[in-house]
This record gives sequence, structure tokens and C-alpha cells, in this order.
Amino acid sequence: MTEEESPVPDEVLKSAKTQLDEEEISLADNEEILHALSELTPVYENDRSYFVLRNYDREPIRRLNLVVDRLNRRTNAYAFRMVDIRGEWDNSIQKFCLIADIVTSLVGVAEKEPSDFLVEQGLLVGTVEYFTKSHVLKREYEDENHPFGWMQDGVFDLFDQEGRLHRWRTEEELIDATAELP
Repeated sequence: MTEEESPVPDEVLKSAKTQLDEEEISLADNEEILHALSELTPVYENDRSYFVLRNYDREPIRRLNLVVDRLNRRTNAYAFRMVDIRGEWDNSIQKFCLIADIVTSLVGVAEKEPSDFLVEQGLLVGTVEYFTKSHVLKREYEDENHPFGWMQDGVFDLFDQEGRLHRWRTEEELIDATAELP
């Protein structure tokens, strides 16, 4: 995919950008953003930084934490989750974009249940800059051909075409898939 190409129509991207641009940030919001950025100092102190995405329910978060732990074992690497950046943000998309702009890699851990990181997946494929630094660790299910639905399958196909979709079924395979990440 070239920088000019995007799997999301231009009018959708323009609309999202317009909404973000129209958001007014108060002085208190700005202070909170600056405080949150100060928590990201390890991003700047390491050669690689991984923003790991997923939902935070009990079982999935255990696997999400496993991925974060494995990435943090690497030399000169820092991995973290969105919830690791404190603060109550009114606009979680704004928080996501701010963090995604400064990391070297975005990593999604995809499981069908309970829910997934759907909004973030749209941002990953809708922004060339995010797409080029993203990888997805997709869970495969034995008896299901399309457990995620046609929309997510389209997103996964885009990552697969670029060699950045890593499949897993068991936690051992998740560890192996995580080891494949740059």
C-alpha cells in the first residue's frame, strides 16, 4: 500500500479529522494531556515502543498482559496498554491518536469474545501512518470460518496481505506469534 492509498474512503477520513479538529481543548484538558505524555517517557528512552490494544475483560486481559510482558522482555523495548496512561479523557480517540503518533509499533490482540478493539482497528487501517506500523495477533477458532464477521475479516485481510497478521490458537502460540513481531 502506498502513502496515497487508504482502504477507507477519503470522505470518511476527512469527516473523522474534521470532528477531531473541531474539538476544543480546555486548559485543564491540555494539562492532563501533558501529564499523560510525561508518563510516556519510556517511549522516548527505548529504541522500540509497542502500544498494545485489546479489550480489558478478565480472560482477554490476561493474554494482553502476556503479550505486553513478552515485548517488555526485549532489550531496549517498552510495551504498554491504553489503561497504563492515567487520566480521564473525554475523547478516547484523541488519546489513542496522540499515543499512536509517538510509538514505533501498534499491536492488536484480536479475540472474538467478549468484544474487540473495533474502533481502533478502523483507525489502524484508515490512517496510512498507523497501518504501516501495525501488527495484529489474531486468534483462530477451531470450528469457525468467520468468527469475527465480514468487516473485521476485511481488516485482517489487509494486514495479512502485508505480512503483519500473526495467527494463534493457544497461549503458547500467542507467545510464539509475539516473538515474530519486529
